[in-house]
Amino acid sequence: QCVTTLEGHENEVKSVAWAPSGTLLATCSRDKSVWVWEVDEEEEYECVSVLNSHTQDVKHVVWHPNQELLASASYDDTVKLYHEEEDDWVCCATLEGHESTVWSVAFDRGGERLASCSDDKTVRVWRRYEPGNEEGVACSGTDPTWKCVCNLSGYHTRTIYDVAWCHLTGALATACGDDAIRVFEENAASDPRQPTFGLTAHNSPGRAVTLHCSASVLRTSVEAEPSRKKRPRVSFSRHMSLMARAVFPVSFLE
Repeated sequence: QCVTTLEGHENEVKSVAWAPSGTLLATCSRDKSVWVWEVDEEEEYECVSVLNSHTQDVKHVVWHPNQELLASASYDDTVKLYHEEEDDWVCCATLEGHESTVWSVAFDRGGERLASCSDDKTVRVWRRYEPGNEEGVACSGTDPTWKCVCNLSGYHTRTIYDVAWCHLTGALATACGDDAIRVFEENAASDPRQPTFGLTAHNSPGRAVTLHCSASVLRTSVEAEPSRKKRPRVSFSRHMSLMARAVFPVSFLE
């Protein structure tokens, strides 16, 4: 049953996300705003902050995996980060570099890196640097700096609408307007300060097979029987099974 309806946005609500604590809910809208709602033990919701940092439609919001740090992606080509400061939520960083709409963002398992995908057909990986870091990356006061350390380009031929970072294997999956899903794996020998990713799959332990971009990582097919049409089955080649189970829910693969 519907326990509550939250109203306040003045246009389409594009995305919602729960904080790890379960006490905060973030929403974003075509009205260019990001709202932070707080829920108490009696399931009463209260808007505690309205953030108007973006200048255009906000497409996506996501929380840090273990901190109350919020990220948003927008039509204004930027990613913004927010945290609570003196009983209010403020924008603490703006990540610039994409040349068109940023559709989605995703944190890695530790929350030290953030992936963003865009209408410019690229995926950018941003890394957090704390003040006094060994790399000498400049920070403003006590706030960390997020720096782009990798730009995945040349793999996608159309807009990238979504990106997901697997917290089990570290694989990056993308959803693209060219009808393909791609899975990338970080090269183990690459420098963490400048990581490189390859479009890969596993066919046996210890052996990696690079897939050509023109071949979809996944191919879906609907069985001819009418009873099966409502539930498409996804066909995986054997060497994809390990990677697929690390990226997709088991229920999706059965």
